Amino acid sequence: MSDEFLFPPPAPASLAIAGDARRFPVRRIFCVGQNYAAHAREMGKDPSREQPCFFSKPADAVVVSGATIPYPPRTADLHHEIELVAAIGSGGAEIARADALAHVFGYAAGIDLTRRDLQSEARKAGRPWDLSKGFDNSAPLGALAPAARIGHPAAGRISLAVNGAVRQDADLSEMIWSVAEIVAILSAFVRLEAGDLIFTGTPAGVGPIVAGDHVTGAIDGVGTVELTVA
Repeated sequence: MSDEFLFPPPAPASLAIAGDARRFPVRRIFCVGQNYAAHAREMGKDPSREQPCFFSKPADAVVVSGATIPYPPRTADLHHEIELVAAIGSGGAEIARADALAHVFGYAAGIDLTRRDLQSEARKAGRPWDLSKGFDNSAPLGALAPAARIGHPAAGRISLAVNGAVRQDADLSEMIWSVAEIVAILSAFVRLEAGDLIFTGTPAGVGPIVAGDHVTGAIDGVGTVELTVA
């Protein structure tokens, strides 16, 4: 090992798989912005079916469900965003919509943590807002539910509560772009590979969390995710 690398490479990020002792190695994390009409409107945007907006997070932003994370630096407005996350099990480029779901290994409940004040400032200045999304511990995720067991959810409740009070409550059927469409469109821009995760967007009701808050999210038929902010 010492002859191959300057220093030992970090262990890959990974997710638990429900009902399986093996883990799912995470390669990359892609996210879809404003994929629910009500959320697009609450962010002051037009929810029309234009080309979806993609952004990314580093793989090591993954946080296992149940963890306690520190309140991130350089923000006074940390927001929660509950999302259905699709895990790619086989790669491909220019994937046809009809074939897209065959590339999905499974699904998980995830939370896209966002430094909203940094994002707003970057948008106003016309600058990239990577650091508002791709910071440490910004991708809490529950265990993956294999599609072979649960199918490919297109409907079902998606919700999030903070300290027991429900903040986000919607249905997967409200997504503007389906999982199959997202996979097909994204694969036209980059070749997807096994281990890639895709956060598919959040419904309305996003809002701030502060130190001491306990956050719980759930997606019917898929699973749950929770975290505590230290």
